[in-house]
Amino acid sequence: MSETTVTADRTPSTGRTPSADRTATATADRTPAGVVIAESATARGRRARIGLRTLQVLLALFYAIPSALPKLIGHPSAAESFERLGWGSAGMYTIGALELAGAIALLIPVLQSVAAMGLSALMVGAFVVQTAVFDGQYAATPLILIVPLVLIAWARRGHNAELLRLLRRRA
Repeated sequence: MSETTVTADRTPSTGRTPSADRTATATADRTPAGVVIAESATARGRRARIGLRTLQVLLALFYAIPSALPKLIGHPSAAESFERLGWGSAGMYTIGALELAGAIALLIPVLQSVAAMGLSALMVGAFVVQTAVFDGQYAATPLILIVPLVLIAWARRGHNAELLRLLRRRA
């Protein structure tokens, strides 16, 4: 069969079955303008979503356990760093709470993009502090973490509109 041949059970205009055309037309009639409905996800798209979700879970685990936990339990290494900054325990607990909140929000679909942006901003601050106060000893770490956070914020940006709709509905 050649590429231009159309089988009897498919329509020449779309290449889909007539029942699929009727379904697509019925769906298009009920769909608001500007809304795109995907008929099926590709295998590549599924792999990308799974990879992105895996990245989010790994980042959430990193921010919750080795990053926020020492600050929240007042581990001596974290306390010493914050004393050197002059922020004391209040600054340490605040940064730990922000990291833990960001870690949890990375796992909540509506908050994923906002969490990634917030954690990115926190990492910019960490980079500045590492460079200015700690002589750049671990300055690369926040920069490395910003890359996947920006990717998540960009990939999940559609959730921002959903979050705004929810907030407007409550107001």
